[in-house]
Amino acid sequence: MAKSLEETQIEELKTKGATVLRQVIDEHWLQRLRAAIDRDMSELRPYACNYATDGSGRFYGNVRMWQYDPDFKDFCLSSPLPEIAGRLFGSAKVNLLHDQLFVKEPGTRNRTRWHNDLPYWPIRGRQILSFWVALDRTTRGSGALEFIVGSHLWNRWFQPETFGPTGTHKGYERNSSYEAIPNFEETRDSYEIASWDLEPGDVYVFDALTVHGAGGNMHSDTRRRGCSIVYTGDDVCYDARPGTNPSLKIDPTLDGTPLDGPEHPVVFRNGSYEIRALEEGSDRA
Repeated sequence: MAKSLEETQIEELKTKGATVLRQVIDEHWLQRLRAAIDRDMSELRPYACNYATDGSGRFYGNVRMWQYDPDFKDFCLSSPLPEIAGRLFGSAKVNLLHDQLFVKEPGTRNRTRWHNDLPYWPIRGRQILSFWVALDRTTRGSGALEFIVGSHLWNRWFQPETFGPTGTHKGYERNSSYEAIPNFEETRDSYEIASWDLEPGDVYVFDALTVHGAGGNMHSDTRRRGCSIVYTGDDVCYDARPGTNPSLKIDPTLDGTPLDGPEHPVVFRNGSYEIRALEEGSDRA
């Protein structure tokens, strides 16, 4: 059974567009995720990105790891997160959209620029949440996420851009219905910005339209490993609009259909997990 959600957290998510859940992921899961991340970073993976740096550190990203790594898969399907997502959505079912990895090694100065996520994703609907799991102590100095309070209520879709030069991804198709994202960093004093330091096992939860970003990892001895899992609820369907992430693209004929296929499985339905953990004895508590 997942840990209880406090009314203040639910209200914070609704009004601010982001909240933090403390000590949701236990050490059993953290150990498996850390091992999976090390494997992922040492092997040639299909969607891996090594972003250019100034010569120090390493900024590594990847997506859809659950489709080839059993530990990422088990976590996405069987951790406490699907149940929490279902309770936050109030939906009959929860689908997995994808998982994503963000690693900033010590001394990686790269900033994760301000953006909101939904323009990148080939879906539409409102029941969409990201769960960003901290694998290390995370502070502003090591790249904690920052969220522009209330930006999920603007209903503004910003044109996707890459997070930095990489040999695997050249850019995004332009969508005429999107707008260019303002320079929020230059005008950050005009907005209320929320952020939380995290301990391993803490989780950011945020809306798909919440504008967010992160600084570099300025520490010389601390990694910043974050694993983000995106879940959707009943009202979400495929959207074949232009401009979404090429790694997540769908067959255009699926436009308007529910996310119930093998690439986006139902993981939680009517209060129960749909798929058993791969490792016998895995703990969802």
